[in-house]
Amino acid sequence: CADVCPNRAIIIEVSSPEAAHRLQEDGCQLPPYRMSTTGNAEGKTLNSSEKSEAIFLKKQHPLDIDWTRCDNCLKCAEVCPAKAIVVSGEIKTVGQVMTTVMRDSSFYHRSKGGMTISGGEPMMQWQFTLDLLKAARERGIHTALDTTGFGKWEILEQLLEYSNLVLYDVKHTDSSKHREATGVGNELILDNLHKTVRKVTVWVRRVVIPGYNDSQEDAEDLARFVATIIPPPTKISLLPYHKFGETKYTSLGKVCQYASVDPIPDERINELKDIIESCCDVKVDIGR
Repeated sequence: CADVCPNRAIIIEVSSPEAAHRLQEDGCQLPPYRMSTTGNAEGKTLNSSEKSEAIFLKKQHPLDIDWTRCDNCLKCAEVCPAKAIVVSGEIKTVGQVMTTVMRDSSFYHRSKGGMTISGGEPMMQWQFTLDLLKAARERGIHTALDTTGFGKWEILEQLLEYSNLVLYDVKHTDSSKHREATGVGNELILDNLHKTVRKVTVWVRRVVIPGYNDSQEDAEDLARFVATIIPPPTKISLLPYHKFGETKYTSLGKVCQYASVDPIPDERINELKDIIESCCDVKVDIGR
């Protein structure tokens, strides 16, 4: 797959640039490589004179991807015989998505359920999200928008017009702590939440991560903030942190900063629930 990458984003990690003629015999165009003889190996791009010497055994050495060069052309996935690189998403039209949604329409009406758009972040593809919400509204399907609220109000406001419910993620009320986990502050998120409750029913949600937002102070701060929201959200949902998403980090070549964190004990999550309910008049439940 490395030799088909037009941007030379796939790097082969090797122990030496010598010997091994299999790749050359296959006629491969040699990609960049990274020397792995030390723990601090640095990337190196082959020049023409080195190509005849630096032939590598793909099966013996792992691949790495320089995501700054990758433009998602997907050529590597198309040719990979072992399916070691795969495309996990699919390109679909609004009509195709709605065909899938409508297969369960009878269940929605009996259970009072519907269609939830989540992510990622729906506002990253806001025009598609808007068209999908409109299509669901036309068919009488209840819609829920699961969002971080981190986006332009002008965009979010359009989505709210066709949403029956918003599941609004509040990771932390302290902006510096929010930036620590996400790379951005929370000012825009909290401001948008104040506006959102005036438009549609809102459930505030928080993933509770041990060592990050599970202290008594964190719970009290969330309750005090929610108490300032007029009208108040319908409820607060506490979602205990779990490890199900770690494989996604691995597949994206990223490091999960909370990989060593253990799930929060049931006793502690119930304590946080009681703390929040004692500080504000909004119902709190625990998601599983």
